[in-house]
Amino acid sequence: MSAQDLPIELRRALSAVAQTPRLLVASDYDGTMAPIVADPEKAYPRAESVRALRSLASLASTTAAVISGRALKDLAALSRLPAEVQLVGSHGSEFDIGFVHAIDADAKKLLGEINTELTRIASRTAGATVEKKPASIALHVRNSPEDDAEKALIAVRTESALWPGVQVTEGKFVVELAVIATDKGQALDLIRHQDGATAAVFIGDDVTDEKAFARLSGPDIGVKVGPGDTLATYRVDSTEDVAAALAFLLDERRTWLSGADAPPIERLSMLASPRTVALVTPDATLTWLCHPEPDSAAVFAHLLGGTAAGHFSVGPRRTALPLSQKYLDGTMTVQTRWASLSVTDYLPHDVQQGRTDFTRIISGRADAVVSFAPRPEFGQAQVTLEVVDDGIRVLGTNEPYVLRSPGVQWNIATDGNQQTAHAIVEPSKGDVILELRCGTTDMDPSPAPEADRRARSESYWSDWAKTLDLPKLKPDLMKRSALTLRGLVHADSGSIMAAATTSLPEEIGGVRNWDYRYCWLRDAALTATALVSVGSTHEAEEYLDWVHRVLETLPGPERLHPLYTLNGTSLPPEAVIDSLPGYAGSRPVRVGNAANQQVQLDVFGPIVELIVHLADAREKAGAAEPLSDRDWELVGAMVEAVQRRWFEPDHGIWEIRDNPRHHVYSKVMGWVTVDRAVKLADRFGRTALPEWAELRDEIADEVRHKGWKDDVQSYTAAYDGVDLDAATLHIGLSGLIDPEDPRFAATVVATEAELRSGSTVYRYHHDDGLPGIEGGFHLCAAWLVEAYLLIGQRLQAEALFDQLVAAAGPTGLLAEEYDPVAERSLGNHPQAYSHLGLLRCAQLLDLPAQLLA
Repeated sequence: MSAQDLPIELRRALSAVAQTPRLLVASDYDGTMAPIVADPEKAYPRAESVRALRSLASLASTTAAVISGRALKDLAALSRLPAEVQLVGSHGSEFDIGFVHAIDADAKKLLGEINTELTRIASRTAGATVEKKPASIALHVRNSPEDDAEKALIAVRTESALWPGVQVTEGKFVVELAVIATDKGQALDLIRHQDGATAAVFIGDDVTDEKAFARLSGPDIGVKVGPGDTLATYRVDSTEDVAAALAFLLDERRTWLSGADAPPIERLSMLASPRTVALVTPDATLTWLCHPEPDSAAVFAHLLGGTAAGHFSVGPRRTALPLSQKYLDGTMTVQTRWASLSVTDYLPHDVQQGRTDFTRIISGRADAVVSFAPRPEFGQAQVTLEVVDDGIRVLGTNEPYVLRSPGVQWNIATDGNQQTAHAIVEPSKGDVILELRCGTTDMDPSPAPEADRRARSESYWSDWAKTLDLPKLKPDLMKRSALTLRGLVHADSGSIMAAATTSLPEEIGGVRNWDYRYCWLRDAALTATALVSVGSTHEAEEYLDWVHRVLETLPGPERLHPLYTLNGTSLPPEAVIDSLPGYAGSRPVRVGNAANQQVQLDVFGPIVELIVHLADAREKAGAAEPLSDRDWELVGAMVEAVQRRWFEPDHGIWEIRDNPRHHVYSKVMGWVTVDRAVKLADRFGRTALPEWAELRDEIADEVRHKGWKDDVQSYTAAYDGVDLDAATLHIGLSGLIDPEDPRFAATVVATEAELRSGSTVYRYHHDDGLPGIEGGFHLCAAWLVEAYLLIGQRLQAEALFDQLVAAAGPTGLLAEEYDPVAERSLGNHPQAYSHLGLLRCAQLLDLPAQLLA
């Protein structure tokens, strides 16, 4: 018996339930795990079912159980299932072998009387047997002549079954009398509650299993074995079918948990407008979109929860793989193409604040299937879809949503909980235009034709890209990196996102899943600096204004948090969306980021470094005042913050959730803050306080002395250990020590030996207090490229740069991290750090060797 012989509806249901966050798989024993046999003591389970159930129990976020009418000790002896599989005997009344000791004296007395009565009935019934259990007695008449069996059962029903305190359970050829309540449904619910299961599968064949089937609801699946009336939704014929179903469920669950069905992170493409971002999969599924802000709750969270979490998909009616997906050159418009069909997606720009629009255009000769399944609040809000003239209204939430789709005939389907709209469209009769509008009830045609709206959106990006001074190396990829960085800019506020997503894992199936949809002072300053370096200063100006507004809310600059919401407010407490299974089963899914409460003393340096680059750009452009009074005021505030706190331990650039340390990188950035301030004062005739130069030298002397460790021949992560950290390379990259200093070259060699693995570089390898591992960081690889160049190892720099380029996805995007063994991207996507690092490497490799210093 193979899985392909199972009913297709059952296979589809099992495939769907395999993707639930926490799965409970439970089964009866006799007639399901084991065939029905004449001798109950020889009812051995099918080996295939045992293997499947054992393997299911070993998977993450998966519980397996057998709930049987047999006594627990007999069930354990016969099934020989491992401890990982929960065994429940006596129709749900026995959860451990010592249960009998919990029965009081009256119940024990009643149990003895039941045993006497059923033994008496069995003695006069050929083939009948009595089974004693800790809390019940069962009369089996399977091997009795039909008339005798019926007489025996009637005798029980009309006599002892009616005694006070007796609980009756009838099955096939068996009646069981218990002295406590016994219910397989209660047992199923208890296990579900204990393990927090979000869906359950129960398989049974007997009348007693109906109590379990009655408890199933929502995404749960009930499977009845054999004939007879049942509350189960699905049915199979035999125990061989049960084995096949369990094996199929195992494969589906294992595949999903491993991430094999999840779209590779690097193959996701980002759409952007000045206000928001969205992600589409390689097959044109809108997999991620938040509203009203990019750091708000998701309307479509398919990326973290599959179809149940919300999606908007298009594909050919005749199933086929896409031929390509690409950006239209110089824009944030994405086109996905199949033979005779294409889908063009973009985010319109001509919408008012508080509204998010998404437009897709379906073109070609082939019919297309469209599915529209909005799931606001990360799928936690239940919505109703109302088909109206020219589209669909989404009802049931405080925020209005509409889908304008003139001429499209929609079908509304429900899974018992949420609704999804389906349609078949014929683009051969003319382009089909679908306009999702979040934050409005307006279903009217847009004032401007769609072609004009699209042209306006695309020119915003392409006109800007034409002004850039990009590196000559890999020019198309560099343009895409610059566009990606600008796509992460939140124009309404001036802030800049670290990445477009939350909770994409640093390890598949792991817990290192963070929310990066906020504005980190450090990340945003580095992104703005990268944009200044290619000739765009507006983003830096707006970001520095945002920093000023944040500072106005604080008692002093030293109280800056490491990150804020895009609108400059403090983050809400970090929380978990437990209803989402996570990307490839990687849980928890987090919103918010507890790092905003950490002490990170490196954040001041990148802000002052940005002001230096901005002043350079203004000077080259002939500005009358390259360093404005407002920017100099901000420089002074950053130096003041360093003066007050540089000597404290902190959590560092990597936001380690462990005790603070004296991180070398943080001290170096404190030095950068003061060093650049002194140089700006000298260069532009500003007044630096006398103690600034003294502070600069004090920090430098301490770092040189305490950061170096002779026994590892390297500057280390922190003063108090010998562990290495790629960020420590900044001791030379920043100029705190001369790149020609032998100690810097030694640090580069040590970093390569300890932290580089093939095509990537890890942040560190020491225990950071969190379980699991992570991938290598693209930004760390970029730092090592720069370090190689500074110590004269150009060939190594070029080779590592080529490997960094090769990690980019087909549309040119980079996530945060890379797994060099599995050769796949990890972490949030696209990541500003990765793209600014890539740009920096290309710029440096463009320079003659003598200009690198």
